[in-house]
Amino acid sequence: MTIASEYQSDVADYWNAERNPVNLRLGDVSGIYHHHYGIGAADRSVLDIEDEKARDEAVIRELHRLENDQAAFLLGHLGDIRPEHRLLDAGCGRGGSSILANAAFGCRVDGVSISQQQVDFANERATERGVADKVRFHFRNMLDTGFESGSFQASWNNESTMYVVLDDLFAEHSRLLARGGRYVTITGCYNDVYGLPSRAVSTINAHYVCDIHPRSAYFRAMAAHRLVPCAVVDLTAQTIPYWELRRESSVATGIEDTFLEAYREGGFQYLLIAADRV
Repeated sequence: MTIASEYQSDVADYWNAERNPVNLRLGDVSGIYHHHYGIGAADRSVLDIEDEKARDEAVIRELHRLENDQAAFLLGHLGDIRPEHRLLDAGCGRGGSSILANAAFGCRVDGVSISQQQVDFANERATERGVADKVRFHFRNMLDTGFESGSFQASWNNESTMYVVLDDLFAEHSRLLARGGRYVTITGCYNDVYGLPSRAVSTINAHYVCDIHPRSAYFRAMAAHRLVPCAVVDLTAQTIPYWELRRESSVATGIEDTFLEAYREGGFQYLLIAADRV
């Protein structure tokens, strides 16, 4: 696999070294490991549990439920997926969404990441769950996967678009998708109405070594690469409960208040965008 730039090398190094409990401890609950946030109403009664250890375990389970709900929401927008179809998880992280997709649809799923550590970890999980014949993870660049053109019925990015140039990304998804196939992303983006990125958005960029795009850039790049939006869902209000609960958890990283500030001030949005390949 080719690392195309010094920046991509920095991103690969970041994720190869990452061992953050907010990802690993949540995944330990069910063996499904994600690298994204959660949506939906949080059960804050878990914070009222008196025993400290029991409370911590309950909070972790609740955060994991919310991140699983986010993945299920994304997968629910992939369209009419059948067992004979093939799906692509671009920027797959430790593979949780791919494994859930196979469980939901019974089809083949390929995940790609520029982090060899993530790929190895994800393949181990697929083997443990007995699905390695259908769920495979590859050390490849999602901007140049090497897969055959038109070979996928659906593809997605779950909180990974901020690491790449959108035109390059959507050109590759458009090439890989069959005509009528579906692309879905859930992503944070800054709100063009507010102009340039806010201080909070800049802090998030520095924290995750990423470059958050403006909302308009997604639609402009999709239009340039034969991807026509069919659904846009603003999930900003639905992700705030996750961040409020995570802020009070043992796996808080210190970035929680920045996310909450960014969402509440209106300059940062959490969107699902689904688009058809025409």
